Amino acid sequence: MSKYAVNQKTIGEAVANGGILVVAQWEAKEGQAETVAGILDRFLPEAQRDPGSQLFLIGRNKENPAQFLFYELFRDEAALKAHQEADYFKTYIAGQALPLLAKRERAQYVLL
Repeated sequence: MSKYAVNQKTIGEAVANGGILVVAQWEAKEGQAETVAGILDRFLPEAQRDPGSQLFLIGRNKENPAQFLFYELFRDEAALKAHQEADYFKTYIAGQALPLLAKRERAQYVLL
């Protein structure tokens, strides 16, 4: 996969105003990891350009490349909802990636 953390903000700038942190873990179905990685390569630049996204990082497990970890920081609840309703999310995540997953877990946090 290409660069996952392409962003012009520093971490300090991204977290300075707080927000809603979403942490997600995915595991691709057997034989689907490379396809999921390709979908995420196309999805990530769109997510990072989203005006409500403060920080958007995706990592891939070094020992099990079928596992992916997301750190997503949104300005507020409205920004998170807009992200989930955006065309790029519906196309890449809902339409393409989710059917290829064996496991998907998500949790939301508020920065301290």
